[in-house]
Amino acid sequence: MKINSELMEVVHNQAAQRFELQIGEFTPVLDYRLQDKTIAFTHTGVPTALEGNGIGSFIVRAGLDYAREQGYQVIPLCSFVAAYIRRHPEYEDLLNKPLAKVSF
Repeated sequence: MKINSELMEVVHNQAAQRFELQIGEFTPVLDYRLQDKTIAFTHTGVPTALEGNGIGSFIVRAGLDYAREQGYQVIPLCSFVAAYIRRHPEYEDLLNKPLAKVSF
């Protein structure tokens, strides 16, 4: 399924502690847990039918931008969020502690 990213709007669902998009019948999400001034991103979920459209990156960027606006430190418990930060070092200053450099 091809998605027009210009029509996507991330909603911050504070009650569910997640950022979400509604795309047709699908709801991609970025789950988090908040404690004091630290936000831990725990899971990024994009339905298989929507993969390959940059939706995961789009929703993670929205979550990281929110963290910056609120002055939160970030703990990327989700591997997708950690990989996104590695690819976008402009977000490294948000990290609670540096990401481990792992090579295989």
